[in-house]
Amino acid sequence: MFNRLRNLLRGFLSLFVSGLEKANPRALIEAEKENLRTQIARFNDNLASHAGFVERLMRQIKNLEAQERDYAAKAAAHLKVGNRGTAGQYALQLKTVKEQLAENRLQLTAAEETFQKLTKSRDVAIKEASAKIESLKRMLTETEMLEAQAELQEMASGMIGEIGGSGDTLNRVEEYLEERRDKAAGRARVASTTIDTTEVDLKEAEQEALADQALTEFAAAYGLEMPVEETPESDEAPPVRDMGPGLAES
Repeated sequence: MFNRLRNLLRGFLSLFVSGLEKANPRALIEAEKENLRTQIARFNDNLASHAGFVERLMRQIKNLEAQERDYAAKAAAHLKVGNRGTAGQYALQLKTVKEQLAENRLQLTAAEETFQKLTKSRDVAIKEASAKIESLKRMLTETEMLEAQAELQEMASGMIGEIGGSGDTLNRVEEYLEERRDKAAGRARVASTTIDTTEVDLKEAEQEALADQALTEFAAAYGLEMPVEETPESDEAPPVRDMGPGLAES
């Protein structure tokens, strides 16, 4: 019973987590990027330890090579002077050093190959993970764009249906606006009829008289002749007088 309840709770928790993951894909991508950085740092630490082992092997090889040269020189020197026993001891130590040197060189070759393989594997893994993350980011962006486009299209379709079904409302709005516009035009017409233009005409005549006076004074001051204004000829015939001195004499 306890196992069944545990499995049920685990199933509910898995569904809950799956729902959160589906609802927050960007958070998952960021979490994977952080996880990738953590794994790279841990891998680099291990790789650094391996590189340190390679450096120790190289240092040991250098020391053994120095011992090899030293034992060989000493064995040769004692052999020349006839110290066979001492020369034999140095020859035996030289043999041991050569064996260690050969073994260390094999270990160094293997360690160096392993280091190169690990470095290449790390670089390949990083490139693949980075490419996958970038692909997911592009896919997420494209998905969000398509979702937004679909939502806008759905909204547009709904708006078209609503606008087509709300013709009465729009017609009422049009009637209200026409009524307000006509009323405003009528108010403006009524207001224009109540404007007193007498004072405006007086002001205009006063301005013309002042301008003529200033022009006359200017012409007199500078010795100029004022042009004579031509009066328009009237097409009407002069009035006929029935009475007057001329008629009496005739």
